[in-house]
Amino acid sequence: MAGPADHDAIVELWDRCELSRPWIDARAELDLKVATDPEGMLVAGPDDGDVWGTVMAGFDGHRGWVNYLAVEPIRRRQGIAAVLMAAAEARLGSLGARKVNLQVRTSNLDVLAFYATLGYVDDDVVSLGRRLP
Repeated sequence: MAGPADHDAIVELWDRCELSRPWIDARAELDLKVATDPEGMLVAGPDDGDVWGTVMAGFDGHRGWVNYLAVEPIRRRQGIAAVLMAAAEARLGSLGARKVNLQVRTSNLDVLAFYATLGYVDDDVVSLGRRLP
């Protein structure tokens, strides 16, 4: 679980992992998640405050959702992402989720391949979105 002291390191990790976008206030999203569902913001790393990875898991009452899975580039291929996803799935399952959804940019082939190793498949749906003011 992320504590306030981790927030700067988490946002910096998301930037390094190219999860942030100019139109997204990552710090505000992190602050809101921690304020409303702190147990859903999972962080991997040693106890000294170093952040190696993150995943944001949320349950909407129908499905579980995963966002901001990120692993420090020099720590990749060490199983951190798989451990984070297992923890996220366990949490979501304990809340009643029977399915987990996530979104990956179509250009991110390495990440799509990673999720395939975990059993995630293309649901053959179109993801729609609208930004609210």
